Amino acid sequence: MEEFSLFYESLHVGGARTALYNWLLAKKGEFDFKEGSAFVLRVEDTDLARSTKESEESVLADLQWLGLVWNEGPDMEGAEYGPYRQSERTDLYKKIANQLLEEGKAYRCFCTQEELEEMKAKQEAAGIPPRYDGTWRDADPELVQKMLDEGKEFTVRFKVASGARVVIDDAVRGTVSWDAESTVGDFILLRSNGFPVYNFCVAVDDATMGITTVIRAEEHLTNTLRQGLILDSLNAPRPKYAHCSLILGQDKQKLSKRHGATSCNQFRLDGYLPDAMINYLSLLGWNDGTDNEIFTREDLVEAFELDRVVKSPSVFDMEKLNWVNSQVSRCILNESKYSDL
Repeated sequence: MEEFSLFYESLHVGGARTALYNWLLAKKGEFDFKEGSAFVLRVEDTDLARSTKESEESVLADLQWLGLVWNEGPDMEGAEYGPYRQSERTDLYKKIANQLLEEGKAYRCFCTQEELEEMKAKQEAAGIPPRYDGTWRDADPELVQKMLDEGKEFTVRFKVASGARVVIDDAVRGTVSWDAESTVGDFILLRSNGFPVYNFCVAVDDATMGITTVIRAEEHLTNTLRQGLILDSLNAPRPKYAHCSLILGQDKQKLSKRHGATSCNQFRLDGYLPDAMINYLSLLGWNDGTDNEIFTREDLVEAFELDRVVKSPSVFDMEKLNWVNSQVSRCILNESKYSDL
């Protein structure tokens, strides 16, 4: 099961490429008769300030315009692995957090914000990378109970084992490893208001939804450390990861609104064909090893392989997009193979 996470205010071309690569791999699995192959659309909406019904509907509409139809997602009631909005899965996250507490893999931390800020300031002054110092890690159970009886607020922190390392074989970036103890320390799973943090939600969802492959942007690579630790603690297999490099503007800076149109909706409004967008987006970091640059969807599904996704950044070239759009338009006008798409 390939998973695409939706947390954008609108679907940026980078997110569209990520969705496309996940979709292609899932479709390839379907054609190869791989049991359980599915394109899973998950809405990561625990950030209430950024997540709105309007933004969700906008992204879903963009995916539908591109023809990236999901097998499982938020619009499917009663699905086996649902619900697919994280905001509707809070009870599950709390249940898993309590399980980790009972197993001694997590603990309650009663440090106040002021205490944490003081801790951070001292570490920075000493030239030490700031991280939680484990004040409540091995606290006396009677003291913990006393704090609970007094109604003191607490966070739930994950207990990182001494000497813990996380190593992944990333399909794009190769072997990546972290020293967990020195890099993140004991990190938060549940905030003091009881709401789960992003990485905890993602790890629990990957475990309970049976996600086998995650293709996402390289900016999420560091999240894999926390997610891997959580998955290991749940005795759940880690998905196969592929972290794709950034898409840049022609000035070699990260693609943004200053480079012009970057959202799929704007390209739709400007008259670009969805098949042309799919064709062009597929080439931003991938090729089939030939000089071919025009593909039908069927061609892409057949040819796509994760090991041909490159780790160097790709440059979004409007002239190239316009050329691809013109080629696809010509195929349609001539009623060639694109007519069946």
